Amino acid sequence: MTSDARQVRLASWPTPLEPAPRLARAIGLEADDLWLKRDDLVGLGGGGNKVRKLEWIVGAALEDDADVLVTTGAAQSNHARLTAAAGARLGLDVVLVLKGEAGRGSSGNLALDGLLGARVVWAGDTDNAGMADAADQVVADLVRDGRRPALVPFGGSSALGARGYRECADELLAQAPDLRTVVTAAGSGGTMAGLVAGLGDDRVLGVHVGAVADPARTVADLVVELTGADCDPHGLRLRLDQVGGGYATLPEPVVAALATTARTEGVVLDPVYTGRAMAGLVAAVEAGDVRPGERTVFLHTGGLPGLFGSAAAVLRAEAMLR
Repeated sequence: MTSDARQVRLASWPTPLEPAPRLARAIGLEADDLWLKRDDLVGLGGGGNKVRKLEWIVGAALEDDADVLVTTGAAQSNHARLTAAAGARLGLDVVLVLKGEAGRGSSGNLALDGLLGARVVWAGDTDNAGMADAADQVVADLVRDGRRPALVPFGGSSALGARGYRECADELLAQAPDLRTVVTAAGSGGTMAGLVAGLGDDRVLGVHVGAVADPARTVADLVVELTGADCDPHGLRLRLDQVGGGYATLPEPVVAALATTARTEGVVLDPVYTGRAMAGLVAAVEAGDVRPGERTVFLHTGGLPGLFGSAAAVLRAEAMLR
């Protein structure tokens, strides 16, 4: 990675930092303690944290004269949706290599993938290594057909992509100089790594969502690659207690977090990432790791379309009707 890597602008920054006093009181904090960093309000493709990463990754692809982007993800991948949106914005074709099989559901992010013009290649029920192999085959096929593909890493999480959240750390310090803790979902690792690079490991609380097998090592390795400095995975503030039965399941604390956030602030979270992150924040307050009287920022990384791609979440929400 070079210091002069190109960045392509896909959105306007900074995103808003908004107070959440009713939510703060509901989870045991003081009214002025909790603020929401609204990266869900980024306009591109429905918004979300992946846009910051894609500005750097797609910028590098354009420098290499790519004409098609290839990436991987789960069927309801927010990263896949936003890669499709970035391609549409910049006139690049996009191929999404997704886990699963066609016909298992067309709502949520999948509907937006289609609307944005992406082509989907289904990789079947496989693990991350199998997904990577399937993406490599797609890239090879495209090269054979005379195309110039760029392979975008899983979740946009590379040291290059993490630069986006290294920049976000500076935004946060400008908006909230007294920041004590920023809370984020920890999926493929790049968002948390960029924040740790900019804020230090003591001010970033990640909540593991089950996307990778070893989140601490994944984040630490990205921090090392991004900064050149050591990062002890055991020194990271990382909660592992909100995964439940797995990445695609809907644990009860997540249902409660979705409802509490919506009913106190009118803000909607998703059931995989931000819902788990908010459940992790609630647990951290209960455990005394996040304390009243300190400035806490919850990073809203988007993902709303994923709510409508989860039959379980939709049914639970509809059951709350009075």
